[in-house]
Amino acid sequence: MSVKLEVVNLRKHPTLTEKWVQDQIAEDPTILGIGELEVKDKERTQAAGGRLDLLLYDPDTLKRYEVEIQLGATDESHIIRTIEYWDIERRRYPQYEHAAVIVAEEITSRFLNVIQLFNGAIPLIALKMTVYKVGEGYALTFVKVLDEISYGLVDEDEPVAEPADRSLWEKKGSQKSLVIVEDLLQKVVRQVEPKATLKYNKHYIGIGVDGAAMNFVTFVPRKAHVIMSIKLPKEQETHDAMTEAGLEMMAYDTGFKYYRVHVPPSLDDKQRQSLTALVKQARQRFSRGE
Repeated sequence: MSVKLEVVNLRKHPTLTEKWVQDQIAEDPTILGIGELEVKDKERTQAAGGRLDLLLYDPDTLKRYEVEIQLGATDESHIIRTIEYWDIERRRYPQYEHAAVIVAEEITSRFLNVIQLFNGAIPLIALKMTVYKVGEGYALTFVKVLDEISYGLVDEDEPVAEPADRSLWEKKGSQKSLVIVEDLLQKVVRQVEPKATLKYNKHYIGIGVDGAAMNFVTFVPRKAHVIMSIKLPKEQETHDAMTEAGLEMMAYDTGFKYYRVHVPPSLDDKQRQSLTALVKQARQRFSRGE
């Protein structure tokens, strides 16, 4: 038996506010349908005044998404505000790739016409959100209307050491990826720094020594792999050594100067030895304050 879903008009609803939408996205940013994103910040204060609704990022690529939410239809002020916040963030953190994201209940034809004037100069994603009443609850859905790649209609700061624990990362990553982290700690990091322990934070798992944070290495567990970051300057010799060992390198973090490695469930001896040598260099540089 088919059930007709009741669409909820958020602009007229007494309790389902913009803050409610923001909280739903912040709880699980993947509902937007634009990637395995995580929350970097909420209500981010801007130097020119105002607050950015959400700053999201992709842990794999470090790309950032400046998200603005609008109840009802898109309007000129919404467009200008979104682009302004995107521009502020990209100028403030030019080492990262940025995309502006507009979320609204209705994406108007006028909005699409205005965006065409930019001729693809601004990486912009437009998402149409719809809320349905389902029994006693509500379902929030998003449909991509404008994509940053094609710029047409679609047919189909800095890590903050907020305390966390293992259970949080088991939820964000998986039990499998945490085993990878623990294996790297035991077989790689402790070969260099025997006192090293895991220090769980909201955005990454760092290293602690005698209770003090010493993040010459950090980890971000994903569902089936781990992103291991090693703090070393970008040098051709290091790149060549990693390539020779068969390590899968990701985009270099130019902001915090970390080599980033995609670590699968198993490593061969050559890969493990290469990682150990890199971690040793990072530990020595850390001791020298470099």
